[in-house]
Amino acid sequence: MQYAANAYAKASRVALSPREAEAAVLLKAAGRLQSLGSQVEAGPALNDALTFNQRVWTILASAATEPSSPLPVEVRTSMAQLSAYVFHTILDTMIEPTAQKIESLVSLNNHIAAGLQGDAGPGA
Repeated sequence: MQYAANAYAKASRVALSPREAEAAVLLKAAGRLQSLGSQVEAGPALNDALTFNQRVWTILASAATEPSSPLPVEVRTSMAQLSAYVFHTILDTMIEPTAQKIESLVSLNNHIAAGLQGDAGPGA
C-alpha cells in the first residue's frame, strides 16, 4: 500500500488537483500492467503490477466509500462495485493470467482516469 500512497503523494506535489493526481496514479498502474506485453506469464513482474493496481484501487475505494465522503451515494455505490470487480479480476489474473484480463484492468483504469481528467472519451 505504501507504493501507491507514495506515488499518489508524489503526483500531488506536482501541483495537481486531487482528481488529476488520482488519474495520474491510475494511468501509472495501467502503464505497469501494459508493460507486461501480450505474453502474460505468472511471476514477479505480473505480481508487482497487479499488487500496485490493487493498492491504487484500495486507496481510491476507501476514499470514495468512507462515510465522510462528499460524493453522491450513487457514485460511492458505483466505486464500491467497480472496486469489487477490480479486486476479483486481480485475484483471478494471479491464478490464471491472460492478456484479456490484463486488458480489462488497463481499460478500466484508463477510462476512470479519463473521467477524472474531465474527458468522457469518444461517443460520450
